[in-house]
Amino acid sequence: MSATATQPLQAALPTGRPRWYWPALIGGAIVVIATVRVLTGANDIDSSGALAAAIGLAMPLALAGLGGLWSERSGVVNIGLEGMMILGTWGAAFFGFHYGPWAGILGAVMMGVLGGAVHALATVIFGVDHIVSGVAVNLLGLGAGSYLAVRTFSGLPGGGPTQSPPLDQLPFLSIPGLGDALLQLEQSRTWLVADLAGILRAVTTNVNVLTVISVGLLVLTWWLLWRTPFGLRLRSCGEAPQAAETLGVNVLRYKFLAVLVSGGLAGLAGGFLVLVASNLYREGQTGGRGYIGLAAMIFGNWRPGGLAAGAMLFGYADAIQLRGRGDVIHAYLLPIGLLLLGWAIWQYIRHRHGQPILGLWRIALALGVLAWYALTDEVPAEFTNMTPYIATLLVLAFSAQRLRMPAADGQVYRKGEGH
Repeated sequence: MSATATQPLQAALPTGRPRWYWPALIGGAIVVIATVRVLTGANDIDSSGALAAAIGLAMPLALAGLGGLWSERSGVVNIGLEGMMILGTWGAAFFGFHYGPWAGILGAVMMGVLGGAVHALATVIFGVDHIVSGVAVNLLGLGAGSYLAVRTFSGLPGGGPTQSPPLDQLPFLSIPGLGDALLQLEQSRTWLVADLAGILRAVTTNVNVLTVISVGLLVLTWWLLWRTPFGLRLRSCGEAPQAAETLGVNVLRYKFLAVLVSGGLAGLAGGFLVLVASNLYREGQTGGRGYIGLAAMIFGNWRPGGLAAGAMLFGYADAIQLRGRGDVIHAYLLPIGLLLLGWAIWQYIRHRHGQPILGLWRIALALGVLAWYALTDEVPAEFTNMTPYIATLLVLAFSAQRLRMPAADGQVYRKGEGH
C-alpha cells in the first residue's frame, strides 16, 4: 500500500494523547505519593521492596494484556488469554527443565502461539463467535495443561502430576554501584528524594532479564502499532475492515497474524510465572491472571501506555496486600477521600439544578472516607485483602467514560464485504 493510500485510514483512526500527558501524570503521581508518605509516616508506600514486588506481579498481567491488545486492535476479541497462559506455563516448564531457562522462554511462546492459532482458525477463518471460541480455548488450555503435566512430569525428581521439578533461574541484572547509594538516599526519608531513590533502586537492582524483555515488548508494540505502516493497517482492521479491504489490505492475514502474536505474548506471560515468579510449574498457577490482564488492557483504553499503568496498579495493590501492610492502605484513605471530595463538589456544582441529592451523597461518602482515616490508625486485615479489587472498582469508576474500544472489535468479518 502506498503512502497516499494510507492517508484515508490515518484520518479515520482516532488520535492519541499529547506527548506531555504521561510524563505529567507519572510526575504528579510521584509527588502525591511522596507527600502522603511524609504526612502519614507510611514509609513502605513506595519503598524499593514494595515496588520491586509490584513489578514482579505486574509483568504477567502486562504481557497478557499486551496479547489482548494485539488481538483486539485487529478486531478479534480474545478472552482465551487464560488458556493460552496455561499452555505457556507448561511449555516454559517442559522446555526449561530439559533444555534450560532460555529454551523455556521459547517453549512458553510456542505453546501460546499454538493456542492463538486455534482461536485464529475459529474466529478469522471459520467465523465462530469470538466469545465462544475464547471460552473453548480456555477449556482446552486447562485440560491440555493438566494432561501434559501428568504425562511429562510424573516420576521426575521433585516433579509430579500437578507440578514440575525445580527449574534453573534466569539471570538477574543490576547496575553496578547504584544499589547501596540509592538505599542510603531511600532511608533518609527526605521528601521526594527518598521516593525517587526507591523507584530508581527498584528498576535498577536485581531486575530479572525477562522483566527487561517484557518492558521492551511494550515499547516495541507501541512503535509497531502506532509508528509504522504495518501498525496502521493492523489497527484499520479493527476500526474499519471493509474500508481497509478496499484500500488493498489483506484483512484476514492481519487478523490471523495479530491473534498468533496475541497467543505468543499470553504464553510468555505464563512463562513468566514459571521461570521468574516461582521457578517451577504448578497446576492452577495462572489464577485468573489472563482475565485480569484483559481488564488491565480495557482500563488502559486499548493502548500500551495505559495498559502498563493498569497492570502496575493491579500489581502494586496485590503486592501491598501480600506484604500485609494495613498502614499503607490506611495512608491511601487520605488522598482517596480528598479526591472523592473534590470530585463530589465539582459534580454538585455542575448538576446542582439536576440531582442535588446525588451530589450530597457523594460528598457524604467522601467525608466518611476522611473520617475513617482520621479516627483509625490501620485498616482491618480483611479490608487489606480486598485492596486489589477495590482499587479496580475505583479506577474503573473514574475512567469508564473515556474508554473507547476499536469500532469493529468482536465483529465477524468475511472477505469481500468491502466491495
